[in-house]
Amino acid sequence: MSNEDEQPENRLRRELPEEVPASASAEAPVAEEAPAPTVTGRQRLVQGLWPPRASRAQLIVAVLLFGLGFGLAVQVASNSNSDSALRGARQEDLVRILDELDDRTQRLEDEKQGLQKQRDELENSSDQAEEARKQTAEKEKQLGILAGTVAAQGPGITMTIDDTKGTVEADMLLDAVQELRAAGAEAIQVNGVRVVAGTYLTDSDKSVSVDGNKINAPYRFKVIGKPQDLEPALNIPGGVVQTLEKEQATVTVGRSSKIVVDALRAAKQPDYARSSSR
Repeated sequence: MSNEDEQPENRLRRELPEEVPASASAEAPVAEEAPAPTVTGRQRLVQGLWPPRASRAQLIVAVLLFGLGFGLAVQVASNSNSDSALRGARQEDLVRILDELDDRTQRLEDEKQGLQKQRDELENSSDQAEEARKQTAEKEKQLGILAGTVAAQGPGITMTIDDTKGTVEADMLLDAVQELRAAGAEAIQVNGVRVVAGTYLTDSDKSVSVDGNKINAPYRFKVIGKPQDLEPALNIPGGVVQTLEKEQATVTVGRSSKIVVDALRAAKQPDYARSSSR
């Protein structure tokens, strides 16, 4: 062993670990924090809208709005169909329909004035009891005509339906009755059977029954009312006459200054209803 190895400082250096250079630790890489991702305004809007989060109140409002929109669409479609039907009608047909509406309005106005006149007479009459009895008797006659318990006469029309093919059914005659009532008919008789508020028509062995009374073609209507209203109501485009003619039936309508409706109905007493007047 050499003398240099035996020196104390050399022996101490050999026993200590090797020194780490200071530059090595300083140069070690330091992990940098990753920057936070940037969210744009559009991305925040999309995140807020999807997935949708609807409350119960919002769902109810949406259903109501859908129903309202559907109803408006149906109404617009219905009005469009009515407008197209009138748009295709002839000028004289439109004038006739307008005149019929004016006549109905006038009838309602006349009825209103008549009721007002009766009220004024009751209020101003010196003998209100006698006036009331007179009006009651007159009202009884009017109700008797409507109920078919008394005969009636006055201006009106006659309508004859000749059904040689046997194609006319009860619902077609019922449409004629309803159209006449809407035009102001006050008394109607079909082949000797009085038509009243409760009248019903049914098909019966290639013929028609009115309130259980079988009638055969030709069907003859005797109607009391204003002829200027009754006849146009039957001849409107797509009305009673055109419908019957499509079934190969022959329809004849005539006006008359005097129509007699003499078929009567027995007065029926109600089983349960009683007058509430005292």
